[in-house]
Amino acid sequence: MKHVLSALVMNQPGVLAHISGMLASRDYNIDSLAVGATENSEFSRITFVVKGDEKTLEQVRKQLDKVVTVVQVQDYSGEDFVERDLMLMKVSTSGGRRSEIREIVDIFRGRIVDVGADQVMIEISGRENKIEAFIDRMREFGILEMVRTGRIALLRDRTITEEMEAEIESVTH
Repeated sequence: MKHVLSALVMNQPGVLAHISGMLASRDYNIDSLAVGATENSEFSRITFVVKGDEKTLEQVRKQLDKVVTVVQVQDYSGEDFVERDLMLMKVSTSGGRRSEIREIVDIFRGRIVDVGADQVMIEISGRENKIEAFIDRMREFGILEMVRTGRIALLRDRTITEEMEAEIESVTH
């Protein structure tokens, strides 16, 4: 089973290397990893997607909780959350199929962000299954290059609880 974990971490050099190295040294495979700033410049959020059963997930959480720079870890699996993945893709337009590609991009609510003589660059975001379906559809045209961000996620309709505020307060002071 895939688990989406979100770790609020101190925004310091080396935090990502420390966490990913610690997980790799214990043979936990990370399917997806995205890191970015939060609304508070003192923190970053790391979103992991890991495969495993409940025992594996519990071990990952325990290891993350031991890291001093980790403020909080949440498992979004089983929760109501919004997730997105961003992808840029270069597709061949040889054979006069540019309009067909543009039509498919529109159907998937993507955007053509660059146009070359024999290729277009497409930006698309959404759930993982949407991105995968788009990739499958574009294969027949010839995917020249592509890059993905990894999954990011936030819980729906959730406010910071007093417990979370206390954790954040203890780290910042």
